[in-house]
Amino acid sequence: MTTDLAELLGTLRAFAIPMRTKFRGITVREGALIHGPAGWGEFSPFAEYGPAESARWLASAIESATVPWPAPLRDSVPVNVTVPAVGPDRAYEIVAASGCRTAKVKVAEPGQAEVEDVERVEAVRDALDATGADGRIRVDANGAWSVEQAARVLRELDRYGLEYAEQPCATLGELASLRRLIDIPIAADESIRKAEDPLRVRAAGAADIVMVKVQPLGGVRAALRVAEACGLPVVVSSAVDTSVGLAAGVALAAALPGLRHACGLATMSLLTGDVTAHPLHETGGELPVRRPAVDEDALARFETDPESWRRRALAAAQYLTDVQGTEPVP
Repeated sequence: MTTDLAELLGTLRAFAIPMRTKFRGITVREGALIHGPAGWGEFSPFAEYGPAESARWLASAIESATVPWPAPLRDSVPVNVTVPAVGPDRAYEIVAASGCRTAKVKVAEPGQAEVEDVERVEAVRDALDATGADGRIRVDANGAWSVEQAARVLRELDRYGLEYAEQPCATLGELASLRRLIDIPIAADESIRKAEDPLRVRAAGAADIVMVKVQPLGGVRAALRVAEACGLPVVVSSAVDTSVGLAAGVALAAALPGLRHACGLATMSLLTGDVTAHPLHETGGELPVRRPAVDEDALARFETDPESWRRRALAAAQYLTDVQGTEPVP
């Protein structure tokens, strides 16, 4: 890396963007941006992540800011529409308003009953069927279910046709046990992005598909290596990023040799704004391969004091040698 880390962190700008609907337990998406010779990079680990885990997110931001991404193999990537844990009427509206033929539906929301999941998925199926017969549904439980509960609920939801279930249980052992009970494909998310060794998923027989996210895995190139080593079909997904972070996810999806599934990258609709003048919104179920620049006026609407994020980045930097082989900042 030719750019000094201290110099990069001197460019750090922080943001806090309200969300349209509570998602993943948060109502405001917070993070930071850094700027380098290749452009902008996003550093936005969630609040509960400590310095060691955040180091991968920092490595990703450094990569985006300092080096070009791998050459793309495609000009655009297919994406799914994301449906938060909303009521059925709102779920229908979200899907109907999108140009996507694949919908990712949040289920197992704390405080909600199983019947609410069923109603939401049914509404999504109705919305997809209203515009064609080829719509796909995937559900995401964020590891909330036991094996027995997952098997029972997923069998019920499969009445509406499930492409796969994302992280229905928390552990690799539970996922492997669930795979023996149901025919619905299982996708691993947290078991990849939060694991010390993401490659254990395949060895454990715990998944049919792996979810790959750029920031949690340390950058586009690191995510490409994980995808290749796992040897399973890949779904590229976002971490509810701004367009700066989403662009890195699109770069990853564009560089993959094969892309069998729609990507979970159409998440700008979850935010009330962006840090760029031309956000990465899906059109016709696709996202273009491009790198949007930060716009000063757009950023100004959501900019916050960067000091706490600078401290988080400095703490994470102490662990960079573990994730990218660079020296920690003094």
